Parts: sequence; C-alpha cells; structure tokens
Amino acid sequence: MGKDTVTNIITSIRNADINRKGTVKISSTNITENIVKTLLREGFIENVRKHRESNKSFLVLTLRYRRNRKGSYKRILNLKRISTPGLRIYSNYQQIPRILGGMGIVILSTSRGIITDREARLERIGGEVLCYIW
Repeated sequence: MGKDTVTNIITSIRNADINRKGTVKISSTNITENIVKTLLREGFIENVRKHRESNKSFLVLTLRYRRNRKGSYKRILNLKRISTPGLRIYSNYQQIPRILGGMGIVILSTSRGIITDREARLERIGGEVLCYIW
C-alpha cells in the first residue's frame, strides 16, 4: 500500500465489494476514521469496529449487500477517487457536483473536517473533493 490513505480505503472497499467479502480491514488514521464515519452515517456500510493487533489499530468494516429475488448478491458501492496527491481538485460550495441527481454523495475535506456535499452546501463551505460514492 502506498502513502495515499484515501486511495487505500477506496481500493480496499472496492476490492472487497467486487469479491463479495463481508468485512474489510483497513489501517486506522484520523482521515480514515472520519471517512468511515461518513460512510456509516450515509448508510453505505453496515458496521464499524476498532481492532488492535500488536501496536497497530485497524478498522473492521462490515459491508452492506442487498439480495435480489434470485438470491444472488448485488454490489451497491461504486467509489471513484477524484483529488489525487499529484492533482488536487478544489470546489466552492456552489460548484460541488451532484452525483446521480443527489442519490450519490461527494466526500469533501473542508476547514470543518471531512463532510458530505449536502452538509457543505448547507454550511456554505467548499473544500477538496476527495471522492464520489454512489
């Protein structure tokens, strides 16, 4: 894993979702905890718990799946990283994109912490566009 923690989170969740894994284990930092809290609050993941192994803390995420009538699992997470370490993308509150007409969310890093696009529009603050989730 590289130095970009947001990309590591997105890639881990996406890979587990594609492979129909029930849980994902990611390293715990302040940024990862805030992003995971946002995903939990918005209903994209089911549960989060902290796990500690030999001086390292991890977050164990339980992913949410839905079953269709045939009994097979259907993936519900689509994640896309927008701002990268080589190219930062910033937006004011008026130009924050709407994902699927408001059905998806945009996660922003602002001066008030990591928040969603709806919260940023309500508080009228902009920031760095981290990722899209739908």
